[in-house]
Amino acid sequence: MSNYGVVNEEVILQLKTLCGNTGVLTDIESLIQYGSDETEDLVFMPVIVVKPDSAAQVSSVMKIASRHKIPVTPRGAGTGLSGGALPLFGGIVLSTEKLNRIISIDEQNLQATVEPGVINQVFRDAVEAKGLFYPPDPASRGSCFLGGNLAENAGGPKAVKYGVTKDYVLNCEVVLPDGEIIWTGANVLKNSTGYNLTQLMIGSEGTLGIITKIVFRLIPKPTEDLLMLVPFSSAEKACEAVSAVFRAGITPSAMEFMERDAIDFVMRFHQSSLVIKPHINAHLIIEVDGFDREVLMRDCEKISEVMMQHDCDEVMFADTASQKAELWKLRRAAGEAVKSHSVYKEEDTVVPRAQLPALLKGVKAIGQKYGFRSVCYGHAGDGNLHVNIIKENMSNEDWNIKIPTGIKEIFELCYQLGGTISGEHGIGYVQKNYLPLVFNKRQIEVQQKIKAVFDPLNILNPGKIFPD
Repeated sequence: MSNYGVVNEEVILQLKTLCGNTGVLTDIESLIQYGSDETEDLVFMPVIVVKPDSAAQVSSVMKIASRHKIPVTPRGAGTGLSGGALPLFGGIVLSTEKLNRIISIDEQNLQATVEPGVINQVFRDAVEAKGLFYPPDPASRGSCFLGGNLAENAGGPKAVKYGVTKDYVLNCEVVLPDGEIIWTGANVLKNSTGYNLTQLMIGSEGTLGIITKIVFRLIPKPTEDLLMLVPFSSAEKACEAVSAVFRAGITPSAMEFMERDAIDFVMRFHQSSLVIKPHINAHLIIEVDGFDREVLMRDCEKISEVMMQHDCDEVMFADTASQKAELWKLRRAAGEAVKSHSVYKEEDTVVPRAQLPALLKGVKAIGQKYGFRSVCYGHAGDGNLHVNIIKENMSNEDWNIKIPTGIKEIFELCYQLGGTISGEHGIGYVQKNYLPLVFNKRQIEVQQKIKAVFDPLNILNPGKIFPD
């Protein structure tokens, strides 16, 4: 990639003239900060960071980059776990942090128009104040940007009932790599007009265009919810119980799995009043929501019956708002707690939910084969298991040689079980060389050709998704 252009003094001056001195960073501390995200301990330093505050400024940045053939890496909040925001070839990091306005909330049509730098939780709070609901709620919802959520098609616990980010996006304003600004669709609930460019943008990991405005659909906010904590002595039994709940005709609003190690890590990381019996090896956190408390109580009774058929321990209910908050805090802090314990790699596996027991059993067997410990948790209702492989006392040689082989076997198992290698974290940089495990040569070529149509100079987030 030595044919990329250089960010010289002329380019820096153009960018400063465009975005102002406060909108351009070149100091070493900033370059290190914007050269990493939450993916392991990887750092790729850009030459310059720019912070445009409008679609017009983003357009102008891309025109400069296109003219000089400089690589541009779009960046949201930097909470990604697949290296999607790492500037592999230096160049420009384009931060969307100043594009942080909630432009409108249309209560009549249940829609909202926002910029990509709005924090997920800030947006959720704003619409909930009007009795509306935006369900996608990734673990990093208190810090992640909506633009990044679109880039990775983020999910979260609510996805099991309500769907993921793609299910709520009606339209996007996008700056293309050559600087042209387009809208991808229309602000309507049904649209069968041409190719669906809106959905193409979602999950494209910043490789096709830079999203500068998003039109979301919203739904009425449920007024009632009930939360259960179900302990199991067998983690595989807990996984078996998951699909049984859906076969019983119930769709929870959340259904999360945490094995014992994950809970222990979190409880050491955060103070908690939760007491876990010594023989318990896994928990399911199950939530139901809606508008009729009596209906939800009956659902919980049915769920309890299903759980008992799979040898659960005593089912516990979170009776107060504070108890509910504590349980969700434990679940959402799992990744952070594991990271505080050891260097780790987080794999975002997903299979049809009925195959979850086989996936968990296989992951543990592969860990024994290659000598690594895994800590597993995730969105069980979606079959989405986060596998955290922790280094602990493993030698650097084993970590660098054995772990990639073990990860490959985990991904091969996912594919054999009818699943794939990422449910919500994306492919980015760290998973790209595993892509041929699930796509054949022709499938990859088709996607690469789409990339080339949008970005013929290959300047927008280069080096991501596709294998070397």
